[in-house]
Order: sequence, then C-alpha cells, then structure tokens
Amino acid sequence: MTKPVKVTETVLRDGHQSLAATRMRTKDMIPMLEQLDNVGFHAIEAWGGATFDSCLRFLDEDPWERLRTLKQYLKKTPIQMLLRGQNILGYNHYADDVVQEFVNRAVDNGIGIIRIFDALNDVRNLEVSMQAAKTAGAHVQGAFVYTISPYHDQASFLKVARELVQLGADSICIKDMSGLLAPYAAYDLVKALKAEISLPIQLHTHYTSGMASMTYLKAVEAGVDILDCALSPFAMGTSQPATEAIVAALEGTDYDTVIRKEDLFPIADHFRSVKKELAETFKLNTAIDIDTKVLSFQIPGGMLSNLLNQMKEQGMADKYPELLEEMPRVRAELGYPPLVTPTSQITGSMAAFNVMMGRYKIVPREIKDLVRGKYGRTPAPIDPEFRKMIVGDVPIIDHRPADDIAPQLQSLRENLVAEGYSNPAMDDILSYALFPDVALKYFRKIGKCKEQ
Repeated sequence: MTKPVKVTETVLRDGHQSLAATRMRTKDMIPMLEQLDNVGFHAIEAWGGATFDSCLRFLDEDPWERLRTLKQYLKKTPIQMLLRGQNILGYNHYADDVVQEFVNRAVDNGIGIIRIFDALNDVRNLEVSMQAAKTAGAHVQGAFVYTISPYHDQASFLKVARELVQLGADSICIKDMSGLLAPYAAYDLVKALKAEISLPIQLHTHYTSGMASMTYLKAVEAGVDILDCALSPFAMGTSQPATEAIVAALEGTDYDTVIRKEDLFPIADHFRSVKKELAETFKLNTAIDIDTKVLSFQIPGGMLSNLLNQMKEQGMADKYPELLEEMPRVRAELGYPPLVTPTSQITGSMAAFNVMMGRYKIVPREIKDLVRGKYGRTPAPIDPEFRKMIVGDVPIIDHRPADDIAPQLQSLRENLVAEGYSNPAMDDILSYALFPDVALKYFRKIGKCKEQ
C-alpha cells in the first residue's frame, strides 16, 4: 500500500533565512517561479518569518508587492507563510484588529497556507489568527514548537496538538527550529500524533545538529504526511534537508514523493548562482556548518555566533564559556521557554547581561514582560521568589495577554498620516504597525511619505 510523502519547498523563505540572512531578492526568485510551480510540491514557503522585515530593512522592497508578484507566477502551488500568532511577524503582541487585518491582507494578496505558532506553545495566543485565517479561506496549519526540557515530553506536545485541532487547524506541524528532534523520538511522536489526530502531520526541522535527514526517514516510516525541504544550495547547515536528496531517498519506495529529481537540478543550479551572488553582494558567510553543541545548549548556531560577537564587542570574549553555562540556567529560571523568536533573543540577551554585568544586575523590559506573563504562559511555572526579584509586586497576567491591548489600526493610520503619508493603504499601515521606523524610512525613500 503506497503512501506518497508530500514536500513543502522552503528555498524562497527558510532556506535563505537560515543560510543567507534572508537577503534573497524578488528578482532572484522570478526566473525559477514557473519551474518551481510545475514540480508538484505540496506548497512553496515563500513569505513570513523574517522575510517581511528583511524586504523593508535591507532590500528596499515592499513585502506585499513581493507576495503579489509571487502569486502571478505560482498558479498551481499554494504559497505558504509562517506567522507568529499574536506577534504576527514582529516581536511584541499586537491588538486583535491588527492581527485579523494582517491575515486578511495576506490571504487577499496570495497566501494559501498559513503556518501559525506561538513561541511558548500557549494556544491562547493563536486563537485570533487561526480564526481569522479560517474566515479568510486559507488552509490553517497549527504548529507546536518542539524543544527539550524537564517540562516538555510527548504528552505535553500531544496536548498542544489537541488544542490546535479544537481551534480548527486543517493540519498540524511539528516545528523543530533547532534540530533537536532525534530520529527515534520523531518516530514515536509522529506515531502518537497519527494515532490520535486524523489531520495531516507535517514535520519541519533544521540540519543544525546533523540529525535532520535521519529524523525525516524515521518520521516517514511512522506515517508523517509532509516534509519541509530546501533545494540543495540553500539546504543543510542550519537549514532543512536537501529536497533532491529526500526525493531520491524515497524514490521507488511506498513513500515515493512522485517528484522527479531531474526537474529539480536546473532550479538548484540557478539558486547556486544566486547564493554565490548574495554572498558577494552582502558580504555573507553562507558556508554554515552543523553545530552539534545545539544538542547540549539548544541554542541555534546563528544565535551562538551573535552572542559571541556581542561579547567580543564588550571585550569579554573570554567569558563565552560562562555564557554557554549561563544560558540553560536562565532558561530554567524563565520557565523553560522554547528558544525560538522572540524568546530565544530574550533569553540569550539576559544570559549575556548576567555574564558581563553580574546576575540580573540589569533586567531588560522584555524579561520583565516574559516573567509577568505578557508573552503568555511559560511551559514551567516561574518560581515566586525569582518573579518577585524581577518584577516586584506588579500584577501577574494570567489571562490571554492581547485582551489588554486596545484596537490599534485607527491610531496607526493617524500616526502614519501625521508622519506625512496622506492617504496610507492598508498594506502600508500594517507594515508600519510591525516595523514603524523601518517602514517609515522605506516610505520616505520611495516617495510615499514626505520628509518631516
């Protein structure tokens, strides 16, 4: 009995986000879009994540215009995006009206599948975005973040998956952002999900630890329905397994993807040239090796190098080994948050401050917000004494955090008008909502917004 495995191609989003600092431009994508559309992928992940910010901040591109362009060429294959629930694509929670309108505009502009996750696996932070996506007519993929801690086990992941089903998910994704999911653990987790949930199960992992291809094979044997892969120039390292290799590995088996690897080779050749040019243009190191230390520290490789650079700038590179020991300590004190945006940045910065300045001598606002419950419910309860040390007697948020945020769209529009944009389009209001300073600079540069 054959059970073909489907493939979601990530070269246009997570592939270059992982290996080329999200610098791929729309012009680099266009020549291959029709060929990608004809391969037979389940979906092409091409928007969301860090692409939105990068378009505005580094590439002088309108992310909405990129999406519309992609949709012109990708006529058969759904365009998939990654959305951080109530955070949308930013680092803070936004009001419900902003979340709803963002999802509506994403679908109107061409998104077919929205993968929605929350950094803390607090599904209260997914309610509004998942409902908005359903109402807009998109396929809603509920994702849970996979990590390892004394508070994360198969039962806890199954609980989140069940909650995602109750919220109306059309499929479930295991989102393993650091490459921590080991092959046999993947087999057991997929088996457990398939036994309980009738929806398609998708697996997303990174090659960071070196285990990803083995993990995929065991997941396939357990019955996983869809795998995230990246074409070889933007695969491996801290990205996904190579599409061509996974297709070849399953060829002729009951799990055959029905994708012709020969169709992938010329597309891969194009992106190999793109990768070389991006490295030269943006002075990037795209030769990122696997980093098995992630299995101990659970910190993605790129984040480790950023923290090391931060310490070098302060003349404290010699304290880097202390940072590696401090990181798991801070994570435990903060309730074992999975290390994914934005909690990875929050936890990493706190560990760096602790090593450089002394433990909790300086406490950033984001740490206080996390401890208060402003990001949601942490996987483990935070020790009351530790909480008191960080936030004193400030009231703790034990409800859905966004319930405290008043509608924002009208005031955002008024702010943008006050900045010199006379009649802002909704897409631009949303860009401004997520990245106000970056969006304003871009609007001024292209003449939509007058200089003040």
